Amino acid sequence: MATGAEGDAYHETGKRYQEILARAGVRLRLVPTNGTVANLALLRDRRSGVSVALMQGGATTEREAPEIESLGTVFYEPLWLFQRRDLGGKGVDELRGRKISIGPEGSGTRLVALELLKRRGIDGRTVEFFDYPLQVAAEKLLAGEIDAALMMISSDAAIVRRLLADERVELTNFPNIDAYIALYPYLSKVVVPAGVGDLANNRPPADVELFAAKASLVVREDVHSAIQFLLLNAAVQIHSRPGILRRPGQFPAAEAIDLPLSNEANQFYRSGRPFLQNYLPFWAASLAGRMLIVLIPIVGILYPLLRLVPAIYGWVMRRRVARLYGELRFLEDELVARRDASEERTIVERLDNLERQANRLRIPAAYASMVYMLRHHIDLVRQRLTAQPYP
Repeated sequence: MATGAEGDAYHETGKRYQEILARAGVRLRLVPTNGTVANLALLRDRRSGVSVALMQGGATTEREAPEIESLGTVFYEPLWLFQRRDLGGKGVDELRGRKISIGPEGSGTRLVALELLKRRGIDGRTVEFFDYPLQVAAEKLLAGEIDAALMMISSDAAIVRRLLADERVELTNFPNIDAYIALYPYLSKVVVPAGVGDLANNRPPADVELFAAKASLVVREDVHSAIQFLLLNAAVQIHSRPGILRRPGQFPAAEAIDLPLSNEANQFYRSGRPFLQNYLPFWAASLAGRMLIVLIPIVGILYPLLRLVPAIYGWVMRRRVARLYGELRFLEDELVARRDASEERTIVERLDNLERQANRLRIPAAYASMVYMLRHHIDLVRQRLTAQPYP
């Protein structure tokens, strides 16, 4: 699973998935990266060994990455703009000529920050950009070595809570948030309530509107369905609790931000996890599911055949008796056409032989009446032979 840099929100979330999957006997190996862009590259590279990742909305499209599917969105990632308090907290337009950290290469923060800043006419010619990781950016901001830091990260992250409560920095925002959301449909508007960072000191001192992307849990399309259901079950345990910017049960959500939902995700959000996983351990449910996949087509083929077996068996039993009836019919014809005593003796011998064959027939009780009828008819022919001597 591709996550993020060690210690950041993606990586810490990855550890929770690792713990939950371990309880089901599945070992999840975490691959630290610089963030969304790097995660996407690893997922698209079949040789990387990465088959699962957390990825920020707006990073790709279904056309660009047809081999990747989504398991739904799992949390908000607001774009936090923290700046030194002595700058007056006047917003992004006051950052021209300043030093700003926008995240390392390969991170979702850098990807989105550069795009949104460009919309306001802010680029490398008007500000000095730095590619510090989040933790380093926070330390340098608090130390006054940079003027501002843009961070796209969950509100649950410890670094966010720390900066919200620290009096040396202020949380500010971009103006015209609704216009940004109209231009970038993968963004949503969220409100950080006044005092949520530190109620005693009322930090932040007023509500702050931010736009946020939604992080998605994504997989390669060839990930086994049983693993997808296990990941979705883990996502419910990890992300369904309430937070500063989310309602209880809001995540995970059946939202296809950049990529289509997998068939397993669609099934999970419609009807929950597979029936067998409600009653069996994961390994047993997975084994039973695989067996059903094999058995269902076999049963589909065998069932019509099994319905034919009684009919075929009955035909075989009747055929054994019918063969003797055929011989009896020939004898009856010969009886009518006999001319002398020698032919009559031959017919009697053949009747006796036919009767012996009828007596030796091993046939189920359900068909015994057919044998009794055959014997009766042999007796009738014998009686006719006696009553009608040859001419």
